[in-house]
Amino acid sequence: MDLVYRFLPVQKSQSRNEPEPEKDKIFVQNWIGNLLNNLNNDLGQNDLRSIIKRNAEIHFNDFKMNEMLTEYVGNPKKFIAFLTEIWGWKVEYDKETKTVIANENKSYCVCPVMKQAEAIKSSTICHYSEGFAEKMFSVVFNSPVTATVVSSVLRGDKNCIYKIIVS
Repeated sequence: MDLVYRFLPVQKSQSRNEPEPEKDKIFVQNWIGNLLNNLNNDLGQNDLRSIIKRNAEIHFNDFKMNEMLTEYVGNPKKFIAFLTEIWGWKVEYDKETKTVIANENKSYCVCPVMKQAEAIKSSTICHYSEGFAEKMFSVVFNSPVTATVVSSVLRGDKNCIYKIIVS
């Protein structure tokens, strides 16, 4: 069976392979948004959370977070001071329950994926931020942690707030 390919007519001023950055960006945003929505609809929340969280590794490595966090390893008090003074976060740490409540204290989403993808309207991406928080705080505490987004700008809340439990 012969395959027949049909192409849309190409305008004279544009070749088929010529990039169209804004159009391409919107296409990718729509594609990712649709993927996230489909994953959200088709997977259980635990599987979805696990898949999205693992992508935080890319951001963590790209920002060279292991290097940045070196001076804070084993010193959560110093790291919390950094988060408060430099990043503007509000952070509470209960040593008895080994629980950190970290409020990004921003009225907008700081996620680098969302900064580049205004067309994505899915709070599923918040699991990515959970993964980043887990990686960051597990390095500082030198112990596994579990992070959960308890409040999110993308979900209509005032700020993004994480609950981090140190194992």
